[in-house]
Amino acid sequence: MTDPSGETRVTPQTLKGFQDYLPEAMAARDWVVGKIKAVFERYGFVQIDTPAIEHLGALIGTGGEETNKELFRLESPEGEAVALRFDLTVPYARLLAQYREQLHLPFRRYHIGPVFRADKPGPGRFRQFTQCDVDVAGASSVAVDAEVIAVMCDVMRAVGLVNEAGGANEFQVRVNDRRLVDALLYGSGVGDMETHKHILRVVDKLQKVALDNVRKELGEGRIDDSGDPIRGVGLDAQTIDGILAFIAVTGDTREAVVDAVADALPDSDESRAAVAGLRGLAACLAGLGVSELDVVFDPSLARGLDYYTGPVYEAVLPGAPECGSVMGGGRYDGLVSRFMDAAVPATGASIGLDRFVEALGRCGKLPAELTTTKVMVVSTPDVAEVELLRVAAELRQAGIPTDVYIGDKKTGLGKQLSLANARNLPVAVIVGGNELAEGTICIKDLKAGMEKRKDIQDREQFRKAGTVSQVTVERAQLVDAVQDMLRR
Repeated sequence: MTDPSGETRVTPQTLKGFQDYLPEAMAARDWVVGKIKAVFERYGFVQIDTPAIEHLGALIGTGGEETNKELFRLESPEGEAVALRFDLTVPYARLLAQYREQLHLPFRRYHIGPVFRADKPGPGRFRQFTQCDVDVAGASSVAVDAEVIAVMCDVMRAVGLVNEAGGANEFQVRVNDRRLVDALLYGSGVGDMETHKHILRVVDKLQKVALDNVRKELGEGRIDDSGDPIRGVGLDAQTIDGILAFIAVTGDTREAVVDAVADALPDSDESRAAVAGLRGLAACLAGLGVSELDVVFDPSLARGLDYYTGPVYEAVLPGAPECGSVMGGGRYDGLVSRFMDAAVPATGASIGLDRFVEALGRCGKLPAELTTTKVMVVSTPDVAEVELLRVAAELRQAGIPTDVYIGDKKTGLGKQLSLANARNLPVAVIVGGNELAEGTICIKDLKAGMEKRKDIQDREQFRKAGTVSQVTVERAQLVDAVQDMLRR
């Protein structure tokens, strides 16, 4: 469109699959990130960052067929083929190879940043989203996998999620080992690794497309809801029955699942090694005090990315099943070898921040008041702005986050206080001309005022109730009085 001056106006809109974050959403995200970082650092992880854009060759092929299709491909000013990172794990593998002399192994890092996938947008599914990753490189022991799983559980508890015997069950971490399915397939005569990966990608769809569709995809394939054909693995009926029976194994405890899995696998070196790894992981989780309520072993868990080589993990919130998994990860011992001629074992987990925040909101776990600003300085029309600035500066110097209303001088005190209420601020400092002359200042508890007036219909009573929650103090007592009110 063109405005009267002849300039073309641009329609304000976000790209499909992307989103803006307004203050309330950012406050919730920052609160969750603060909890996550505290847990990460308690376990000895240190923070790093990498560019959002990588050479295409670094990313292509690492996550599998589907991930290749979802890459945002670009060209650098020098004509190089590049792409936006689709996760934070591949850049970490590149970092380990590039700085091998500076990053002494074993190395624990955490990384929080945006990733990009040219996927079909949908509810809770965006083309840019934030991941919060923890990874350990240089340690092949399942003890490290156990620590990563313990981190996932501690993050859940840090944001207020609990599991109680006979009571609440607010989160669950599912764990499996890809080597178990590999051992099953080798024992069934399926030796091709690409076929193994295809089978794992199909099994990973179990929660989304149901058992019958998984059976079809393991066989000749199927037609999806949109009418598009989905290529099948081409397994025979007996092998498919064996896979489906295996992924249906359950048990009352992690050890019981390991025993059942051991009985279901063919006797082979691969089977024995895979079972020993899972049994060792169960022992390490017990040593860390990780509850059977928090973490279960589930042979149906596959995880879709091709680079996983051992234990894999995924977390869900039963109170928000529509959000899907909110955390996931696993061991990827071969990924660093893509960038250097040495094997570097590695494992880690990723938290999908956007999905996690959404799920916590649906479960009622986000605090009602998340504003970082605590005070707004407002005034009557007869007060000079410099007086407001003096008050705001004094509060800020005392470490109190303070906003100050500097706007239309005709805006009445009531509208200024309404603005403070709309921003969910707990306290207002009112600078009035009379009070200035007397050396006093008024402090208003906005939360208490709202509470006292919430059921009042009469206008005069409503006005009087609002004044009950405010006090007038000597000007020199400003900071102490505000701090006292905030503590209350």
